[in-house]
Amino acid sequence: MNYLNSISGTNIISGQHNDRKSVDDPDFLTDKIHTVTGLIPGLWSGDFSYDSRMTGRWGMIYEAEEQWNSGSLVNIMWHACPPTQSEPCNWDGGVKSALTNAQWTELITNGTTLNNVWKARMDQIAVYLQYLEDKDVAVLFRPLHEMNQGNFWWGGRPGASGTSKLYQITHDYLTNTKGLSNLVWVWDMQDLSQDIADYNPGSQYWDVFAFDIYSNGYNQSWYDYLLPIVGSKPMAIGECAQLPSSSVLNSQTRWVFFMGWADLVFSDNTTQQIINTYNHSRVINQNEMPGWN
Repeated sequence: MNYLNSISGTNIISGQHNDRKSVDDPDFLTDKIHTVTGLIPGLWSGDFSYDSRMTGRWGMIYEAEEQWNSGSLVNIMWHACPPTQSEPCNWDGGVKSALTNAQWTELITNGTTLNNVWKARMDQIAVYLQYLEDKDVAVLFRPLHEMNQGNFWWGGRPGASGTSKLYQITHDYLTNTKGLSNLVWVWDMQDLSQDIADYNPGSQYWDVFAFDIYSNGYNQSWYDYLLPIVGSKPMAIGECAQLPSSSVLNSQTRWVFFMGWADLVFSDNTTQQIINTYNHSRVINQNEMPGWN
């Protein structure tokens, strides 16, 4: 957090999400960026996942440790299965599904069946996060990402009893009940509609604001809209298909990192665009990171 605050307004860290195609290759897209640019992203990202790749969680965690020791930031996501289904689950009809209002109320009510299922799921991932804490690895953790994205079972529920309530429950359980202290909590939204304040879980619940850009989110009007919501805290481009251009990097200086989304980086940008972004004077790659010793 000290480092992110120190570069806010000055520099931006490059990042790449590794959407694992197999359980044994948790850095293949980071390696692909290195092949294209000759540079290693300053942020590595992995996912606890929801399908058969769940069996590769330990490999993902060991890669996170290795990336941290090499100087990178570590970002971990969780495309969780809905608590109404068993694990593993499908993408369509699983991660992308909906709970009824009654099921949602049960989920956010302490001691109910669905609430206990969610806590049991958190018990499972806490083992991995505790390992990283024991290894002195800090984790940018962003559960329930794209909270305003209604395609996900957790998303698209504004208000105090909506998605932000489940985020609060998740934060309090992992922090207070499980005792994890190595998590940097990321509140993540998408460039869908300007009702972002309706999903704010409260400033005490998040450390970094991340904004996923898949539409017109690079437009200056979005940036200007977000600034008063974020305040003085670090803000980042949480996901993007198209990497930020030189004009964006020059004019929107509060972003502290960007994270290219999986294979879309290579389909939505030319090789030269990737090279240009990674070589921009404001961009920090792994070789320029301060190290975490």
